[in-house]
Amino acid sequence: MARKGRAVNRRKPSAGGRKPLVALLLVVALIVLAFFLLEHFRSSAPPAEPVTGADQTPHLRLPERPVPQQGKISSASVPVAKPHVTAATPRPKGPGQVAIIIDDMGSSMQELQAFLSIRLPLTFSVIPSLGHAKGVSEGAHLAGAEVMVHMPMEPEGYPKQPLEKIGLLLNMGNPEIQERVNSYFRTVPHAVGANNHMGSRFTQNAEKMEVVLKVLKGKGVFFVDSKTSPASVGYQTARAMGLKCGVRQVFLDNVQDEAAIAKQLAEVAAIARRKGAAIAICHPHPSTIRALQSVMPELAKSGITFVYASALTS
Repeated sequence: MARKGRAVNRRKPSAGGRKPLVALLLVVALIVLAFFLLEHFRSSAPPAEPVTGADQTPHLRLPERPVPQQGKISSASVPVAKPHVTAATPRPKGPGQVAIIIDDMGSSMQELQAFLSIRLPLTFSVIPSLGHAKGVSEGAHLAGAEVMVHMPMEPEGYPKQPLEKIGLLLNMGNPEIQERVNSYFRTVPHAVGANNHMGSRFTQNAEKMEVVLKVLKGKGVFFVDSKTSPASVGYQTARAMGLKCGVRQVFLDNVQDEAAIAKQLAEVAAIARRKGAAIAICHPHPSTIRALQSVMPELAKSGITFVYASALTS
């Protein structure tokens, strides 16, 4: 009788057990392949073109432009920068003489220094009653600049229209007018000429103007008619008396805006080129100082010769 042996239980691996492993390997292979293809695409792609034109410049916030001031500038607000102001386009060239008179000087030494920094001839007309009248006159003279007396005269609408207490009035007697004019020159040393401050009414009166002009003639100084009134007889009276004189052609800063002042400078230059010479008047406003700092050197390069007021009187 045959002996039965012990049965051995050998189970074959199930085909279903290998499926998760195969699937995992397949996922890994796909991830590696995708990564390889992505890197290959990046390395072979052409570089991006740079941005050109206006889009290349980042947007910058510009500083706000200060509102033009109506009164005198203080030492804290004296402009030091010289922003570019275009005088006119196209820019004409050619010879011509221009004298620029700065009226209403005498309230600030800083104003004087700002104008002197331009390093071109300017004539400073000083109101005798202002606090720094003598200092400004001395400073301008030491710098080699020309000084004038800015004589306050009665305007249209006086007394509603204010005037300095030292001003000349039509109801004054001739001796008082003479004494006041003489006192101006004691307060404004080194003055070689004079022009009227306001005076739209006073300058229409030939008799009173003759009183003033006789004092000027006795001092050997010249007179410039500011022409604050189209009916002024100041220039004609001075010529008839044989007094060296001139007349203002352009006011530069009736509008206190740098671009507007630049246009007026271009206008006075055009008159000078056409007639040979021209006189302009302006005031120590911040916008005026900035415009002159920017435009005067450009006009000088274009052929304009800046001179003192005395050079354009005869």
